[in-house]
Formats: sequence, C-alpha cells, structure tokens
Amino acid sequence: MVPWPTGFCRQAGTYTLTASGTDIWDVGIAGDYRDEFHFAYKTLTGAGSITARVMSVQNTDGWAKAGVMIRETLDGGSKHAFACITPSNGVAAQGRTTTGAASFNANQTGITAPHWVKLERSASGNFTVSHSANGTTWQAVTGATPQNISMGSNVYIGLALTAHNAAATCEAVFSNVTTTGTVSGQWMNQDIGIASNAAEPLYVAVSNSSGSPAVVAHDDPAAATIDAWTEWRVPLQALADQGINLSNVDKIAVGLGSKSDLAAPGGSGMMYIDDIRLYRPEPQP
Repeated sequence: MVPWPTGFCRQAGTYTLTASGTDIWDVGIAGDYRDEFHFAYKTLTGAGSITARVMSVQNTDGWAKAGVMIRETLDGGSKHAFACITPSNGVAAQGRTTTGAASFNANQTGITAPHWVKLERSASGNFTVSHSANGTTWQAVTGATPQNISMGSNVYIGLALTAHNAAATCEAVFSNVTTTGTVSGQWMNQDIGIASNAAEPLYVAVSNSSGSPAVVAHDDPAAATIDAWTEWRVPLQALADQGINLSNVDKIAVGLGSKSDLAAPGGSGMMYIDDIRLYRPEPQP
C-alpha cells in the first residue's frame, strides 16, 4: 500500500481518493470561476486517453463527482475536460473551454457506480467522453458532443473527486485505471482550488534598534492550520529573558516558518492577523 497524506492511496489495483471541495464547476464569482477538488495525476504529452471504473462514490451530495480528467494546469480556473459519475445525477461530461470561464455540462441520469468512464484527447484537441457498464461496450453521454478545448501539448491527466460540499469529506474508489499516449511520471496528488495552509510554525520577533531580535514560537508547530480566530498570548518575560529592553522596542514582526533560516523553503497559504495588543499582567487571585 502506498499512501499519500492528502487524499490518495493505491492498493491491489484500486485507487482511493478522499476530497472536500465545493464543486468541479462554476465556483466563485462571474469571471473568476474555479474548481475545488482533489486530483491524482500524471502528465500527458499530445493525444491520449484515460479510462477507469468508478467502483464507488460517497453520497456527500447528489452532485458529488468522481471520474477521469485532463487539465491544462493545476490552477482552480484551468481549462479541462471531465468524465464523472455522481451519486444521484448519473454520468456527466463536463469541462471548461476558456480559463476562468463558466463550465459546460451534459449528464445522463439513471446511472450509478460501479460504472466505467473514458476521456479521450485527439491530436486536434477534441475531447470525447464515453461510458460503459462493462468496460467493453461504450456509448456517449446523452446530449454530449466532442468539445474542442485548446490546450498546450503538455497537460495533466488523472483521477478527480469533489465532495460538492465544503464541510464534508467524500471518498471514491477507482479500479482498472489505464491510459494511452505519452503519459509519464509518478502519481502525484493535491487539492486544486481549495484554500488551505501548509502546516508551519508561527513566531513573533521583537527587536530594538540594535542587536538580534527576541523570537518566541507558537506552542502549536502547525499553527498555520488553525481555522478559527484564536488568541495567542505571548508573555513579555519570554522576550525580556532574551535581552530585549521592552521600553525601547522599535519593531514587531509576525512570521511563519523558520526565523533563523530564511533561506529554507516555506509552505503556502493565507493568514489573517488582527488586533496586536499590549495587556497589563492579570491580577493574581
């Protein structure tokens, strides 16, 4: 078994994805559409295809989606084509023909997992979705036609899953995953379009006009992943013990990662800091 901590593992010919995400569809505001899902992928150069049997997809929403995807970039608003199975809305042919624009959809109801899906990319950039009950006899999704989506030669190809519910975690199991064309690289996986912070230490640094700053780290080494407003009280004595004259402070800095090794590679994400205050000592009981 080869596990990845962010939602993908392989075992005995099966591939299990776990994902949150609002949707692979028109998420965001007009002109800033993006997808939110988990993607396990390799790279494809030129024409090619991917086929998989969606064995199961958890019903976190009737429009939770598990399937095969070819995507131009790993950005949330990337052009892509997608063949998927849903818990309540059948098999769908979806995608985005213009970066950051609205998505297209054609779905055929009455179909649930386990079921096969296939996505093909031609040399001219036509993407074709088909589905099958047995992996042998294939047919188009009702109402779907091949879509010409202009992409670069090198694209991403793989398995995609969204919970269609940002507050839930969905699980889907795939088998019989095959590709054609020039597909290379090891399986990689990551969240696409979902705002999340890398787990890194949080620190505050206080300095005088000369000398080294005093640095105090947050007790939680993964403080960057805290997702609720949280008060962090830093005892002034912890700064004074490092030789800082607290009556002559000229700079306060709040940072993530390693203050002592600024050359070390860091993670990514966003943090909001509000109301830096100085409190008097609390009275003793």
